[in-house]
Amino acid sequence: MVVATKTGLNLVDYIQLLRPKQWVKNLFVFSPLFFAAQLTEGWKLLLLAVGVLAFNCIASGIYVLNDYRDIEADRLHPEKRKRPFASGAIPTSHAFVLIAVCLTLGIVLALMLRPTFLFLLGLYVVLNLGYSFGLKHVPILDLFIISIGFVLRVLAGGVIADVPVSQWLVVMIFLLSLFLGLAKRRDDLLIHDASGINVRQVIKYYNHDFLNACIIMVSGIMIVTYLLYTLSPQVMERLGSSHVYYTSLFVIAGIMRYIQLIYVENHTGSPTEVVYQDRFIQFTILLWILSFFAIIYYPHRFF
Repeated sequence: MVVATKTGLNLVDYIQLLRPKQWVKNLFVFSPLFFAAQLTEGWKLLLLAVGVLAFNCIASGIYVLNDYRDIEADRLHPEKRKRPFASGAIPTSHAFVLIAVCLTLGIVLALMLRPTFLFLLGLYVVLNLGYSFGLKHVPILDLFIISIGFVLRVLAGGVIADVPVSQWLVVMIFLLSLFLGLAKRRDDLLIHDASGINVRQVIKYYNHDFLNACIIMVSGIMIVTYLLYTLSPQVMERLGSSHVYYTSLFVIAGIMRYIQLIYVENHTGSPTEVVYQDRFIQFTILLWILSFFAIIYYPHRFF
């Protein structure tokens, strides 16, 4: 397929190629400090900010690699065909320079922190390289790799801030990312149903019945896990409050809204875009953060 190449290079195209909108995912690095009720520790926040920047650089390098390898598939996708490589806005010869710069910056930033963080970041790179070079075509494993990537972000945050990462947090983050990944695969399947085009090779191994069952199963487990977390005596003792379960109201509301987007509005192709655009999701996230912050940081003032 021949794609017209733009005559002039645009900085906006390069920014789009790095996908800064996706950097919001790396904010999960802050989660261990938040749940440990140490978000007021300025020095730790600064170290975590460096860790997030390192993840941003590495993630952007991986995105460039994925776009380079998926050019032909992206040209068949109604939205992804607008990406800089697929549209011809940026020459493919620039790919490896951008990848090298991003990975180098990420490694340099990681060297400023703990060696264990560098190891976890390296594991994240290896995992994503495996995904890019073939594992994304293996059904179920493709979803697990994405979810493990989010878990690595959380573990990295715990290492940087020198705070223990609860097994509850690991399980909840894994389930949340798995839930979002399943919703995204369902959106890919809807595109296939409408156009007959496989936007991902792996989509031929999925069908609506399987994805629908998995989405409901994972969402149910996720809610139960969160309730067990908030009602755990160890958690209540560590956070100094027995009212953490109040926050489950916003968690359940947010999950229900996302399920509504999946089955009623058929709009879950990009979880990041949903977070940026859906006011209900934004409102529930904000209320969850504020309520959790009030409960664990000011328990005697509000409760």
